[in-house]
Order: sequence, then structure tokens, then C-alpha cells
Amino acid sequence: MALTVLNNISSLTAENALSNTQMNLQKTLTQLSTGLKINSGSDDAAGLSIVSGLNANIAALTQSQQNANNGIGLLQTADGALSQVTTLLNRAVTIATEASTAGLSGSQSTALNTEFQSILSEINQIGQTTNFNGQNIFKGNTGTAFETTAGTAAAKLTTASTLAANSVTTLTDNTTGQSFSFTANAAGTSTIANLNTAIAAAVTAGTFNATAFAVGAVVQGTPGAVAADTNNLELTNTAGDNLTVTTTDNTTLASLNAWAGATNANSVFISDSSTVNSALNTEISTNISALSALTLGLSPSGTNLNLSSATAAQTALTAINAAVGTVAAQRGAIGASVNRLTAATGVMSDAVTNLQSAANSLQNADIGTTVANMTQYNVLQSTGMAALQQSNQAQQAVLKLVQ
Repeated sequence: MALTVLNNISSLTAENALSNTQMNLQKTLTQLSTGLKINSGSDDAAGLSIVSGLNANIAALTQSQQNANNGIGLLQTADGALSQVTTLLNRAVTIATEASTAGLSGSQSTALNTEFQSILSEINQIGQTTNFNGQNIFKGNTGTAFETTAGTAAAKLTTASTLAANSVTTLTDNTTGQSFSFTANAAGTSTIANLNTAIAAAVTAGTFNATAFAVGAVVQGTPGAVAADTNNLELTNTAGDNLTVTTTDNTTLASLNAWAGATNANSVFISDSSTVNSALNTEISTNISALSALTLGLSPSGTNLNLSSATAAQTALTAINAAVGTVAAQRGAIGASVNRLTAATGVMSDAVTNLQSAANSLQNADIGTTVANMTQYNVLQSTGMAALQQSNQAQQAVLKLVQ
């Protein structure tokens, strides 16, 4: 081999090998410090793409599990409330059966009817106050409304209808606790239009919940629980809050009956963030009906149910038994949805486990192999440094030829 001084090939070779060793050693140390085999796109471009997709699936499914658990919590809260309603209805069955028999004194019938009306009030209270995460569970999607009863023209109202003299009509927003009262004048010339103006003024002034009513809260010809009619009048809570209307007017406003509104669809969205697998991109909905004595067919204003006589008690008993069936059907629907959400949670849990396993096999560093590689590169670094040193010293032999 010729002796040269312009290029030290062995030194260049040793230097390149040492550079590669140091680069691999740095990569190995990064893997050990992060625990990840893929730390940048240059490590494994295809693997990084796959892992990113898997991690997106895992994130979506993990949140979907939380969505399902929240949905289960809401439904279980509703079921618990309905369980208490069932208990109240069973008590109503007992006292209605007792009141249906002859031989009770007037005071005894009155006592039984008082308890029955208290049960109805408590059912209304449960429907108005059962909440989950600040959401009223049994509130319909539309606002509470009080409407005139369908019937003869004389029973229907217009905004020109006069209110009973000195009568007091009170509106209460059960969500905020705010209330508004209107007192008709002593001359008996106050009209529903005057009531409407007073409501609008209270809303504008902020003394009554501004979100509860639109200006002009008393309207005509609005479809609701009764058939649409140009002479039908409806007092509507437009924001969907729980509204209570009471009045001492037993003539003009006595025909106002509560309208329960639509059912409340409780929806739970679950997804794996993919648009391909529709089974893991779906919405599970449960229709929860508004809960009140009215919706159960027990409203005193709507059906005049009472236990004041044996005949009335027997009529009430039939309605109570129907209400028990209604509540049972609602609880059955809720229970079926709870089971479905529970099953979906189990499926998602298994999916997350399997996806995490797949992502780990692609992304996580094998610590044993990585440590072995680090040891190898440390040795190669030492030998590379020694080789570079020896190759540089070999050039010194040329100087002896010119001495």
C-alpha cells in the first residue's frame, strides 16, 4: 500500500463510524429518557401516523365512557325520583280504596282527600325540583304553558276578557324563585290584555325573570295541549323554566289548565373519532316525560280528582292505577337505556384496552433491548475514539522516511 500524507482514509473511516455511533447513542438515550421508541417522524414515519390515529381513537372513547357514565347518572337519578313517585302512588291507591267504601264520615273523607291532594302536590314538587348537573330532568323541551279548556265559545278567552274584581293572579318561576302578581281593579274592568302588559313591564324592569317570558306573554291562537283556535289563549313561559300560575279568579281564569309540554330527550353521544365504524359513532337517547300530577292524569284542575265521596274516590282509583302503569313504563324505558349505556361502556372499555395495547407495541421502547443497544454504542464509541487516535498516529510514520 502506498504511503500518502494528503488523505488519511483510515482516519476518515473511523471518524464516520464514530459519528454514526454517537448519533445512535443519542437516539438510544432519548428513548430511555422518554420511554418511547418513536419520538419524531424521522424515527418511524409510518408508525407515527398509525399511533397518532390510535391515540385519537383512545381519547374519543375515553371521553365517550365519561359521557355514558354521566348519562347513566342522570337516568339513575330520574329512576330514583320515579321510585319515590311509585311509593306515593301506592299510598294514594291505599287511601283511594279506603275512601271508595261507604260508611265514612264527612271529616274522614276530608282527611283522606287532604292527604291525596298532598300526594299530588309532592309529585309536582318532585317533577319540578329533580335536577342533575343543574338540569331539570323531567322538564319538557318546550316552555310551561297554561291554556284555556276546549269547549263552548263561552268557555274560551280572548285578551279582551275581563278579570274578576280584586282577583290576584300570581306567576312563579320555580327555577329562579322570582314571582309576579297582578291584582285586578275593584271595578272589574281589568282585562287579560292588562295582565299581559303588566307581565311585559315586569320583565322589562327586571323584577321578574327576564328569560322566562317574551314581551306579550299572553298570546292567542297558539297550538298547545288543546287544539289550535283563534279564541284559544295561552300563557307561555318561553324559556322552558318551570312555571306555576295561581289565581283567585274562579270565573275568567278558572279555565286555564296546565300544559306539560314535550318529552325531554336525554342524549348521550359516543364515538371513537372515526367516521368509518358507525357502531362506535352513535347517539343513545332516552325520552323522559315531564312529571306532574297533570301528566299522570291526576291533576285536580284538569280532572277534578278527589276523594270527597265514594264515587269520586272510585274514579280517582282508576286514574291512580293508570298512573302507576305510566310510571312503571317510564322506569322500564329508563332501565333499558341504563343497561344499553352500561353495555356500551363495557365495549368502549375493551376497545380502549386493545387500542392502548396496539399503540404501546408500536410506540413504547423495549427497555431491555434499548439498554443493550446503549451498552453496544458506548463500547463502539470507546473503540471508535481509540481507532481514530491510532489512525492519526499512523501518519507520523511517514515523517521517519524524510529524516
